[in-house]
Amino acid sequence: MNESAATNESSAGSPPSLWLDSEEFDGNQSIALSSAGLAFHVNPWDIMLCLSGTVIACENAIVVAIIVYTPSLRNPMFVLIGSLATADLLAGMGLILNFAFQYLISSETISLITVGFLVASFTASISSLLAITVDRYLSLYNALTYFSEKTLQYVHLMLVGSWGASLCLGLLPVLGWNCLDDASTCSIVRPLKRTNLTLLATSFFVIFVLMLTLYFKICKIVCRHAHQIALQQHFFTTSHYVATKKGVSTLAIILGTFGASWLPFAIYCLVGQREYPPVYTYATLLPATYNSMINPIIYAYRNTEIQRSICVLFCGCFHTNGSYRSRSPSEV
Repeated sequence: MNESAATNESSAGSPPSLWLDSEEFDGNQSIALSSAGLAFHVNPWDIMLCLSGTVIACENAIVVAIIVYTPSLRNPMFVLIGSLATADLLAGMGLILNFAFQYLISSETISLITVGFLVASFTASISSLLAITVDRYLSLYNALTYFSEKTLQYVHLMLVGSWGASLCLGLLPVLGWNCLDDASTCSIVRPLKRTNLTLLATSFFVIFVLMLTLYFKICKIVCRHAHQIALQQHFFTTSHYVATKKGVSTLAIILGTFGASWLPFAIYCLVGQREYPPVYTYATLLPATYNSMINPIIYAYRNTEIQRSICVLFCGCFHTNGSYRSRSPSEV
């Protein structure tokens, strides 16, 4: 590596990383998802990403197993939660495989496949979050017809669209939209081109704005329902205010967690240059992976039906003979 790369690494306060491109880029280095490097050195940032991927994979594997093997969890809400858990599970596995491949195999083909796999997985995760938001809005806006075949058709269409788009975005680097032939076009995440990363960041902002709009409408519907219930009882009780406040707070936590996890990395994708120290990319990418770690807690483990299924699966505390009614997202 040249002197400029050594300066960047020393300023980051961390040893050389295999995420750093081992080739010369006109005196500059950019972060790489999987590339050749010093086989005897392990970057602590890579270790943290691998550990994050391990936790993500374990958490979401449990959710996927519960939804697959529990016949009662078959309504649209749990189908979407299963889609989210599957996407996060694949993302966690991708982080683990990326760590293994970049230290064991020096191959541009493996590098492209790994980055494509990660892009597709994280895109599917974010798209599934949008689909869950749409489902929650429909469960409130069309509460009387929510448990109908048409709703299930909408859910399947959303899943096909989100996973299809995610797969297409993941295949772009593999099919040739990469910077392996022209280092000057590389982004902060090699081997993605800057235009490719800009497309991904722009797509995130579109999804985030859509989610923000839908959750704002959900808040309005929740507040209106609470007000109508209070009027029917001819007085306002403390429980109505508490319930409304709790619902709004839950939505704020969902959006806040999503935004805090992904916004720093999405913004840095637009403003960052490949000449910047790699530590900046690590510092924004690592929190983005935490969103896939928090998703099971927000959308799955807090659900009473899934909690009951966990007890059946691991403890045998409950019997599966009894039936219980699956609730809509609006009730949850």
